[in-house]
Amino acid sequence: MLLVVLDLLGIAVFATSGALAGVRARLDTFGVVVLGITTALGGGIIRDVLLGIHPPATLRDWRYLLVPVVTSLVVFWLHPQFAKLRRGVLLADAVGLGLFTVSGTATALAHGVPSYTACLIGMTTGIGGGALRDVLLREIPMVLRKEIYALAALAGGVVVVLGARFGFPAAPTAIVGAALIVTIRLIALWRRWNAPVARGLST
Repeated sequence: MLLVVLDLLGIAVFATSGALAGVRARLDTFGVVVLGITTALGGGIIRDVLLGIHPPATLRDWRYLLVPVVTSLVVFWLHPQFAKLRRGVLLADAVGLGLFTVSGTATALAHGVPSYTACLIGMTTGIGGGALRDVLLREIPMVLRKEIYALAALAGGVVVVLGARFGFPAAPTAIVGAALIVTIRLIALWRRWNAPVARGLST
Protein backbone atom coordinates (compact mmCIF):
# COMPACT_ATOMS: atom_id res chain seq x y z
CA MET A 1 0.00 0.00 0.00
CA LEU A 2 2.89 2.39 0.80
CA LEU A 3 4.36 1.86 -2.68
CA VAL A 4 0.96 2.45 -4.31
CA VAL A 5 0.40 5.70 -2.38
CA LEU A 6 3.91 6.93 -3.22
CA ASP A 7 3.40 6.03 -6.88
CA LEU A 8 0.04 7.80 -7.16
CA LEU A 9 1.32 10.95 -5.46
CA GLY A 10 4.37 11.01 -7.69
CA ILE A 11 2.20 10.42 -10.76
CA ALA A 12 -0.04 13.38 -9.94
CA VAL A 13 2.93 15.67 -9.38
CA PHE A 14 4.78 14.64 -12.54
CA ALA A 15 1.58 14.81 -14.59
CA THR A 16 1.29 18.44 -13.49
CA SER A 17 4.85 19.10 -14.63
CA GLY A 18 4.32 17.41 -17.99
CA ALA A 19 0.97 19.07 -18.64
CA LEU A 20 2.39 22.52 -17.88
CA ALA A 21 5.24 21.86 -20.31
CA GLY A 22 2.65 20.90 -22.92
CA VAL A 23 0.66 24.08 -22.31
CA ARG A 24 3.81 26.20 -22.67
CA ALA A 25 4.57 24.39 -25.95
CA ARG A 26 1.05 25.33 -27.14
CA LEU A 27 -0.10 21.74 -27.58
CA ASP A 28 -3.80 20.98 -27.88
CA THR A 29 -5.81 19.19 -25.20
CA PHE A 30 -4.83 15.74 -26.44
CA GLY A 31 -1.17 16.69 -26.64
CA VAL A 32 -1.18 18.09 -23.10
CA VAL A 33 -2.78 14.92 -21.76
CA VAL A 34 -0.34 12.67 -23.65
CA LEU A 35 2.61 14.67 -22.33
CA GLY A 36 1.22 14.55 -18.80
CA ILE A 37 0.73 10.78 -19.00
CA THR A 38 4.19 10.24 -20.48
CA THR A 39 5.87 12.32 -17.80
CA ALA A 40 3.88 10.65 -15.04
CA LEU A 41 4.13 7.01 -16.14
CA GLY A 42 7.33 6.90 -18.18
CA GLY A 43 9.69 6.32 -15.26
CA GLY A 44 7.51 3.59 -13.76
CA ILE A 45 7.18 1.77 -17.08
CA ILE A 46 10.97 1.88 -17.59
CA ARG A 47 11.40 0.51 -14.05
CA ASP A 48 9.02 -2.38 -14.65
CA VAL A 49 10.60 -3.25 -18.00
CA LEU A 50 14.04 -3.35 -16.35
CA LEU A 51 12.66 -5.59 -13.58
CA GLY A 52 10.87 -7.89 -16.02
CA ILE A 53 7.38 -6.97 -14.78
CA HIS A 54 5.02 -7.58 -17.72
CA PRO A 55 2.75 -5.85 -18.34
CA PRO A 56 4.01 -2.86 -16.32
CA ALA A 57 2.06 -2.19 -13.11
CA THR A 58 0.92 1.19 -14.38
CA LEU A 59 -0.89 -0.54 -17.26
CA ARG A 60 -2.67 -3.06 -15.03
CA ASP A 61 -4.32 -0.69 -12.55
CA TRP A 62 -6.87 1.86 -13.80
CA ARG A 63 -5.88 4.33 -11.07
CA TYR A 64 -2.46 4.80 -12.64
CA LEU A 65 -4.03 6.07 -15.85
CA LEU A 66 -6.93 8.00 -14.33
CA VAL A 67 -4.77 10.15 -12.06
CA PRO A 68 -2.54 11.64 -14.81
CA VAL A 69 -5.47 12.10 -17.22
CA VAL A 70 -7.54 14.02 -14.68
CA THR A 71 -4.51 15.98 -13.47
CA SER A 72 -3.53 16.95 -17.01
CA LEU A 73 -7.05 18.11 -17.86
CA VAL A 74 -7.22 20.22 -14.70
CA VAL A 75 -3.88 21.82 -15.56
CA PHE A 76 -5.01 22.44 -19.14
CA TRP A 77 -8.10 24.34 -18.03
CA LEU A 78 -6.52 26.11 -15.05
CA HIS A 79 -3.04 26.69 -16.46
CA PRO A 80 -3.01 30.47 -15.73
CA GLN A 81 -3.36 29.71 -12.04
CA PHE A 82 -0.70 26.99 -12.19
CA ALA A 83 1.66 29.24 -14.17
CA LYS A 84 1.58 31.76 -11.32
CA LEU A 85 2.76 29.04 -8.96
CA ARG A 86 6.19 28.54 -10.53
CA ARG A 87 7.89 27.98 -7.20
CA GLY A 88 5.13 25.63 -6.18
CA VAL A 89 5.56 23.64 -9.38
CA LEU A 90 9.31 23.39 -8.83
CA LEU A 91 8.66 22.18 -5.30
CA ALA A 92 6.10 19.68 -6.60
CA ASP A 93 8.60 18.42 -9.17
CA ALA A 94 11.21 17.93 -6.43
CA VAL A 95 8.67 16.07 -4.31
CA GLY A 96 7.70 13.91 -7.30
CA LEU A 97 11.35 13.08 -7.92
CA GLY A 98 11.71 12.04 -4.30
CA LEU A 99 8.56 9.93 -4.24
CA PHE A 100 9.27 8.16 -7.53
CA THR A 101 12.89 7.46 -6.67
CA VAL A 102 12.21 5.89 -3.28
CA SER A 103 9.27 3.96 -4.71
CA GLY A 104 11.37 2.67 -7.61
CA THR A 105 14.24 1.71 -5.32
CA ALA A 106 11.93 -0.11 -2.90
CA THR A 107 10.22 -1.94 -5.76
CA ALA A 108 13.59 -3.02 -7.15
CA LEU A 109 14.70 -4.30 -3.73
CA ALA A 110 11.42 -6.21 -3.38
CA HIS A 111 12.31 -8.05 -6.60
CA GLY A 112 15.63 -9.16 -5.20
CA VAL A 113 18.05 -7.17 -7.36
CA PRO A 114 21.50 -6.20 -6.02
CA SER A 115 21.79 -3.00 -4.02
CA TYR A 116 23.62 -0.99 -6.68
CA THR A 117 21.07 -2.07 -9.28
CA ALA A 118 18.22 -0.96 -7.01
CA CYS A 119 19.84 2.48 -6.66
CA LEU A 120 20.19 2.85 -10.43
CA ILE A 121 16.65 1.64 -11.10
CA GLY A 122 15.31 4.03 -8.46
CA MET A 123 17.16 6.93 -10.06
CA THR A 124 15.88 5.93 -13.50
CA THR A 125 12.33 5.76 -12.16
CA GLY A 126 12.65 9.31 -10.88
CA ILE A 127 14.19 10.89 -13.98
CA GLY A 128 12.74 8.71 -16.77
CA GLY A 129 9.41 10.46 -17.26
CA GLY A 130 10.96 13.92 -17.43
CA ALA A 131 13.54 12.73 -19.95
CA LEU A 132 10.79 11.30 -22.18
CA ARG A 133 8.84 14.56 -21.86
CA ASP A 134 11.81 16.59 -23.06
CA VAL A 135 12.45 14.21 -25.96
CA LEU A 136 8.84 14.56 -27.12
CA LEU A 137 9.28 18.33 -26.99
CA ARG A 138 12.49 18.01 -29.06
CA GLU A 139 14.66 19.28 -26.23
CA ILE A 140 17.84 17.89 -24.70
CA PRO A 141 16.63 16.28 -21.45
CA MET A 142 17.13 18.65 -18.53
CA VAL A 143 18.85 15.92 -16.54
CA LEU A 144 21.67 15.93 -19.12
CA ARG A 145 22.27 19.65 -19.39
CA LYS A 146 21.75 21.49 -16.12
CA GLU A 147 21.00 21.39 -12.44
CA ILE A 148 21.63 18.70 -9.83
CA TYR A 149 18.82 16.26 -10.61
CA ALA A 150 19.99 12.69 -11.17
CA LEU A 151 22.59 12.92 -8.39
CA ALA A 152 19.89 13.98 -5.93
CA ALA A 153 17.80 10.97 -6.96
CA LEU A 154 20.77 8.63 -6.61
CA ALA A 155 21.46 9.91 -3.09
CA GLY A 156 17.91 9.14 -2.03
CA GLY A 157 18.10 5.68 -3.56
CA VAL A 158 21.24 4.97 -1.53
CA VAL A 159 19.39 5.93 1.67
CA VAL A 160 16.58 3.45 0.89
CA VAL A 161 19.08 0.67 0.13
CA LEU A 162 21.06 1.32 3.32
CA GLY A 163 17.87 1.40 5.36
CA ALA A 164 16.82 -1.97 3.96
CA ARG A 165 20.28 -3.46 4.52
CA PHE A 166 20.36 -2.39 8.18
CA GLY A 167 16.76 -3.46 8.80
CA PHE A 168 15.19 -0.05 9.40
CA PRO A 169 11.39 0.26 8.97
CA ALA A 170 10.42 0.85 5.34
CA ALA A 171 8.13 3.87 5.80
CA PRO A 172 10.52 6.07 7.82
CA THR A 173 13.38 5.12 5.51
CA ALA A 174 11.33 6.12 2.46
CA ILE A 175 10.45 9.45 4.09
CA VAL A 176 14.08 10.19 4.91
CA GLY A 177 15.20 9.22 1.40
CA ALA A 178 12.54 11.36 -0.26
CA ALA A 179 13.28 14.28 2.09
CA LEU A 180 16.98 14.09 1.20
CA ILE A 181 16.18 14.21 -2.51
CA VAL A 182 13.83 17.18 -2.10
CA THR A 183 16.37 19.02 0.07
CA ILE A 184 19.25 18.54 -2.36
CA ARG A 185 17.05 19.48 -5.30
CA LEU A 186 15.74 22.68 -3.71
CA ILE A 187 19.18 23.77 -2.49
CA ALA A 188 20.54 23.16 -6.00
CA LEU A 189 17.80 25.36 -7.45
CA TRP A 190 18.34 28.05 -4.82
CA ARG A 191 22.12 28.09 -5.18
CA ARG A 192 22.01 27.48 -8.95
CA TRP A 193 24.22 24.42 -8.67
CA ASN A 194 25.05 22.64 -11.92
CA ALA A 195 27.28 19.72 -12.75
CA PRO A 196 30.56 20.76 -14.45
CA VAL A 197 30.58 21.09 -18.24
CA ALA A 198 33.52 20.97 -20.64
CA ARG A 199 35.37 24.27 -20.95
CA GLY A 200 37.07 25.88 -23.89
CA LEU A 201 34.58 24.73 -26.53
CA SER A 202 34.10 26.96 -29.55
CA THR A 203 30.52 28.05 -30.21
